[in-house]
Amino acid sequence: MPYINKAQREKYINLSLQIEHLPEIETKGDLEFIVFKLMKKYMSTREARYNILHDCTYAVVHAGEEFKRRFLDKREDKARQVNGDID
Repeated sequence: MPYINKAQREKYINLSLQIEHLPEIETKGDLEFIVFKLMKKYMSTREARYNILHDCTYAVVHAGEEFKRRFLDKREDKARQVNGDID
């Protein structure tokens, strides 16, 4: 999951600041482009073995699942409260 310890996070402080100051990410395609570039960066220093490619792919899947848990699921719960549950 994306919850790395504080010492590990220190390595990425500059990147985090740069991300905050990016122009608006306008489309899903734009977001996919950026994520893909990060995946390529990760793989640029690694051998393209199955387990490493799998780890790279599933890092993105797991981050997506955490995003869904924290944001999308809460929105769905609110919509159920407002509109009523399904009988």
